[in-house]
Amino acid sequence: MTQRKGEKPTISIQEHMAIDVCPGPIQPIKQISDYFPRYPRGLPPIAPHQAGHAGPLCSALSTSSAAASATAAAESDRPNEDKPDRACAGASASLQATKRDEEPDVEGYDSDDSTTLGTLEFSLQYDQENNALHCTINKAKGLKPMDHNGLSDPYVKLHLLPGASKANKLRTKTLHNTLNPVWSETLTYYGITDEDMVRKTLRISVCDEDKFRHNEFIGETRIPLKKLKPNQIKNFNNCLEKQLPVNKTEDKSLEERGRIMISLKYNTQKSCLVVGIIRCAHLAAMDANGFSDPYVKTYLKPDENKKSKHKTAVKKKTLNPEFNEEFCYDIKYADLTKKTLEVTVWDYDIGKSNDFIGGVSLGINANGERLKHWFDCLKNKDKKIERWHTLTNELPGSLND
Repeated sequence: MTQRKGEKPTISIQEHMAIDVCPGPIQPIKQISDYFPRYPRGLPPIAPHQAGHAGPLCSALSTSSAAASATAAAESDRPNEDKPDRACAGASASLQATKRDEEPDVEGYDSDDSTTLGTLEFSLQYDQENNALHCTINKAKGLKPMDHNGLSDPYVKLHLLPGASKANKLRTKTLHNTLNPVWSETLTYYGITDEDMVRKTLRISVCDEDKFRHNEFIGETRIPLKKLKPNQIKNFNNCLEKQLPVNKTEDKSLEERGRIMISLKYNTQKSCLVVGIIRCAHLAAMDANGFSDPYVKTYLKPDENKKSKHKTAVKKKTLNPEFNEEFCYDIKYADLTKKTLEVTVWDYDIGKSNDFIGGVSLGINANGERLKHWFDCLKNKDKKIERWHTLTNELPGSLND
């Protein structure tokens, strides 16, 4: 092919593909992490002015550079041999020594990291006379941001453990776009007994409310109620922790469904047992509107004549109904030791079967506060004895709605 003067030479695609453009064996490309190894999570950064701590990293880099130079020189003498990658040997040895000296344990890291979730300031008071637990949520500081704008929409919710359920959940209002919310809000549990104060733990959780997604958990703290003294206010300022596991082995048949206040009195003049249904608190919501239409049934068994069943009026759309109704059972005083009083709470529904909310049994076969209430009634004739009792989802086998 002839070429004119001043014209650049052209190469056909066939000629181009025939040219050997490979200078020799392909060597592996080193990763940037080989020269700058990542420190393990939680390891404190190395200050530049600390020669003692900076030494391993500097020596690792210098060793890496020297090894790379030696490898390049060897490759120029023996271009057709495959060489292993030795550039990071010094860095790896120094990194292992640094890990052994400075890497914290996992538990210590988790504990330190939990402080970044924020702190919560609150106070608790057990009102022994009125069987009430007052929880005042004051404020939180330095909460973890949960939204894209670097803020959160926090609220606080309370649960009593064990037996946590929607029935014993209380929550504050939501404060928007803040990491330092001030609630100054008091939430009260009614029907708290001395037995609850011994075995219960209050779980306080801080969450972020989202309109279009599930609410997000920020942190929590737990307070055993046995730390509280009756009728004394105790202040707390606790660091929030990561979500702690809940005991899954807990008997689900004892799930709490609310509280009920019952009065017992044996009338010696009329020879009858007077059962009073006073009120309920924190009942489980059974309807789609978040409420229930509760009523209470009482049953003294064994009952050969099947005439001992009584029923209160229905209270509409409430989880804290007040009944203040009494029922009389004609029975000899000596026979009370053979009887069991079963009290059940139901949700009234139109056009379908009523829903069982919870129940409790009092008598000689009961235990704890239920047995103590029954014995106090037997020992104190003609005296009304009032007690709060916990409702569970255990339906007595002999009862049907």
